[in-house]
Amino acid sequence: MTPTDRRLDLDWLRIGAFALLILYHVGMFYVTWDWHVKSSRAGPAIEPLMLLINPWRLTLLFIISGVATRFMADKMTAGQLLASRMGRLIPPLLLAVFVIVPPQSYLQVVEALGPQTAGDPWGFWLKYVTASGHWCDADGCLITPTYNHMWFVAYLIIYTLILIPLAPLLRRAPKAMGALIAGPGLVLTPWLFFWVTRITLFPLFGETHALTDDWYLHVLYLVAFLFGFAIAKYAPMFEQAMRWRWLNLALALAAYAFMMWARATCDHANAPTPPAWGRALAAGMRELQAWCAILAAFGFAYRSLRNADGPIRRYLTEAIFPFYLVHQTAIIVAGYSLDRLHLPIAIEASLIIAITLLACWASLELARRVPLLRIWFGLRSQPRAFHGKNPTLAAERAG
Repeated sequence: MTPTDRRLDLDWLRIGAFALLILYHVGMFYVTWDWHVKSSRAGPAIEPLMLLINPWRLTLLFIISGVATRFMADKMTAGQLLASRMGRLIPPLLLAVFVIVPPQSYLQVVEALGPQTAGDPWGFWLKYVTASGHWCDADGCLITPTYNHMWFVAYLIIYTLILIPLAPLLRRAPKAMGALIAGPGLVLTPWLFFWVTRITLFPLFGETHALTDDWYLHVLYLVAFLFGFAIAKYAPMFEQAMRWRWLNLALALAAYAFMMWARATCDHANAPTPPAWGRALAAGMRELQAWCAILAAFGFAYRSLRNADGPIRRYLTEAIFPFYLVHQTAIIVAGYSLDRLHLPIAIEASLIIAITLLACWASLELARRVPLLRIWFGLRSQPRAFHGKNPTLAAERAG
């Protein structure tokens, strides 16, 4: 693997990961877990399917974002990289906070406190942007302005600032630490890190997605991001992931099966509280599922998608950021509106997905055609001119 190689496999992985993210957020409307707006028929039916991807989906995205940043950094000075990343991440984050996210918060207040408390949308927005809403219930208050699903972009901004001074060291990391991720170490070393982090920091901090107190996820995702930067061009890792792809997939599924068994056992009405060692074992199986699933994804993609280029890949690569920006608001608005019609759930969920994809596609096409909107939707200020069969460096844009 040379520094000029195109990593089309990582483009496809990122496309697939964001597609799963959209479906996962549709699922969040229907499960029993807390979310901004919920279906009146929410239940546990699809939770096992959600738990199949929950442990690894975001860690994978942060690793791929680190890889993407490495490909950019190797073509730029530190100052150019900083300007490029901030120019591509900050405007969409601002657009989300002040334009795209407020409808999510509005419907959240309508559902939790009633339409009279929420007031009219314009009045709500003024209170939203001035942090003067005082929308509170027994679980706490809604703090605004907020970024909701765009926390991922806020974290990327901070992690990029941390990465830039560390970049020279991280480029040398694979040679210095290659033995730790060689052979079985490719599975064991990261898994042990994720496991220890889970059993030590998660009980203390949980997962908040609030920038100032999310210390468990900061350790997890920052290390994943830096790891992705370090191994982006380290061929032995990807080649081993390819060779062990079926083994890693089997380990991930076995760990998932154990987790489902443990969950069913603990959810039993008369089940005792698991001892400390049992909780530690469950955490270990969760992180084994997560890391082996990530390795399997890298392996299968490296095996089959390294040369899979074409107009579809190029279009979807450009579409990722606008789709990510818009999708959750579309899901929440569509879900809240359709829930009142009491359609069969299969029809309702299909309509939510269809409306979400249509809203995302319309936003992308509008942003592509209106130059002033491009940077606000995470697109290049000028469209890239394509030449030849492989016009882009894969993984050229994170998030």
